[in-house]
Amino acid sequence: MAKRRIVLLSLVLCALAASACKRGSGKLIGVIPKGRAHLFWQSVHGGAVKAAREGGADILWNGPATETDYAGQLEIVESMINRRVDAIVLAPIDRHAMAGVVDRAAAQKIPVIIFDSGVETENYVSQVATDNYKAGQTGADQLAKVLGGAGKVAMVKVQPGAASTEAREKGFLDEMTAHYPKIEIVDQRFGMADFAKSLAISENMINAHPDLDGMFASNESSTVGAARALRARRGKIKLVGFDSSPALLDDLRKGIIDSLVVQDPFGMGYLSVKSALTTLHGGQVPKQQPLPALLVTRDNVDSPAIQAQLNPDLKQYIGQ
Repeated sequence: MAKRRIVLLSLVLCALAASACKRGSGKLIGVIPKGRAHLFWQSVHGGAVKAAREGGADILWNGPATETDYAGQLEIVESMINRRVDAIVLAPIDRHAMAGVVDRAAAQKIPVIIFDSGVETENYVSQVATDNYKAGQTGADQLAKVLGGAGKVAMVKVQPGAASTEAREKGFLDEMTAHYPKIEIVDQRFGMADFAKSLAISENMINAHPDLDGMFASNESSTVGAARALRARRGKIKLVGFDSSPALLDDLRKGIIDSLVVQDPFGMGYLSVKSALTTLHGGQVPKQQPLPALLVTRDNVDSPAIQAQLNPDLKQYIGQ
């Protein structure tokens, strides 16, 4: 009887050990967005989960509540380093403030994939991001087209230090300056990645410039704020925005927004985690992996290709 108990105990211990080995065999990828509120980040989350499932890995998803809380994002990255996740996928809120923590992760042999926005260090494996400068140029060309090459324009910017939106804004300004001398940029202000603040500065610029012809907004929150300010002035001021959401697409169809420069956040999340897993398994990925942006208008918004990018199936990945 005693011998039988020893054998049974040994079998139980072996089963437990095998189970533990199985649980520990998958990689744990820490994914840190700039924020959690906007649909953009929820789409990134969905893409990250899809790549993790395909690669037999797990996602540890955590980001600050707002896209201005770089101190909170620093704490999250530090906690993931201390937890010894296998890799980190990070969208830096501030390209300068986040450089040190990326260096620390690299020093501890935790590979870092940067996505959406750049960082002032080379100690990352790869950067997956929209070609933001070119996307800003696309926005400028579209706004110039609808204005007939002449008019007064204001910019609803995002926040200082955010590399991705600064690149869009620079692309927009450079393109306007180089190719459209009859268009004047009369005002530009920061909405600080906040819907209410973006609305307030949009209204202030519209009131300050009653002869305003057009506006360019460089992310989801700034576009939402500008669109809300323009609802009572539908069609009088042409708005070219950035990113998408159900509300923004509704405003596009109603003519409040002329067009949207749209990224692929689901694809960004997917490729970022895929790159992390490739690196962890000994493979190599390009240092820079730029993604093209699409120009969405009322004419093409319902095309299958545009709809596939605008409406990924998040429900099966994150329950949205």
